[in-house]
Amino acid sequence: MWKKLDNIGFPRELTSICKYWYTHQVNNVRWADAVSESYRLQCGVRQGGLTSPTLFNLYMDALITELSSRHVGCHVDDVCVNNLSYADDMVLLSASVCGLRQLIQVCEKYAVEHGLQYNVSKSQYMVFEVGAAKCPQTIPPVTLNGVPLDKVDQFKYLGHVVTADLRDDADIERERRALSQRANTLARRFARCSDAVKITLFRAYCTSLYTCSLWINFSRRAYSSLRVQFNNALRAVLGLPRYCSASGMFAAARTDCFHASVRRRCASLVRRVRASPNTVLAMIANRIDCPFIRHCCDRHI
Repeated sequence: MWKKLDNIGFPRELTSICKYWYTHQVNNVRWADAVSESYRLQCGVRQGGLTSPTLFNLYMDALITELSSRHVGCHVDDVCVNNLSYADDMVLLSASVCGLRQLIQVCEKYAVEHGLQYNVSKSQYMVFEVGAAKCPQTIPPVTLNGVPLDKVDQFKYLGHVVTADLRDDADIERERRALSQRANTLARRFARCSDAVKITLFRAYCTSLYTCSLWINFSRRAYSSLRVQFNNALRAVLGLPRYCSASGMFAAARTDCFHASVRRRCASLVRRVRASPNTVLAMIANRIDCPFIRHCCDRHI
C-alpha cells in the first residue's frame, strides 16, 4: 500500500502518518455491553474509516486497469466493459467461458502478488439467457482458486437483484418487501407523533425506492403490487383507512405519489450518468438507442 502511495506522488509526510497510524492501531469487538480485549489488526484497512475506501481503491486500481487493458470480455461501442467494481464487490463480464477464465486468472495472479484472498463461497457465475433458444445447455466449469463456482439464476449486487433473463420482477418484489417492513416499523414506533413528523419520516424512509430507476423489463402485476404497497405504506404511517383516496392522501400530505417519486429518481440518475466522467457511463449516455435512457425518459409517464 505504501509503495503504491509513493508511486502516485502522495506526500511522504502523509504516508508516514498513515504508516504510524496503521502500525499502532488497536481494535476491540463489542457485543452488547461486553468488550473484548485489545488486539492488533495485521492486514486490511480500518473498518468504517473515512480514508479506508480511498486507500482500498488505490490498492485495487492496478487490477482494474490490467483487466480493462486485456481487452478480453464484453465490449460496447469499442469500450471494454469486462469488470464492474465497487469497493471489494467485483463483477466480471465476458461473452464466452474462455474469456471469463482469462479474467479470473488475472484476478488470481493479482491476489497472490498482493496478499489477497477471494471468498470462493460467495463467488458465483451466471449465464444471461436472453434469447434462450441460443443459450448452450452445457456450460464448461468455471473455477476460482481451483474450486468450481456454482451457477445461479440470480444474484444480488449492491442490493439490486440481477436475474439471468434480465427481468426486474424479483428486484421489484425485494423493494416491495423492504418498503412494507419500513412502513410497519414507522407506524408502530411513531404512532403517537404528529402527522407532520410522520410525513417527514415517510419521505425519508419510504420514498427512496432503491434502484427503481434501473427497472426496464418487468410485468404490470409486479409494478402494480409495488404501487399499491407504496400507497398502503402512507396509509399505515398516518393511520388512514385502507380504502381512502390515494391521490387525495398524497395531495393533502404534500408528498410525491408513487409515479412522481419514480420519475424524480429516473431524472436524477439520467442527470448523474450524463455528467459522469466515467467512460462506461459516458458510453451509455451517448447512445441514441440506449434502452436505459429511453426508459427513463418515457417509461413512467
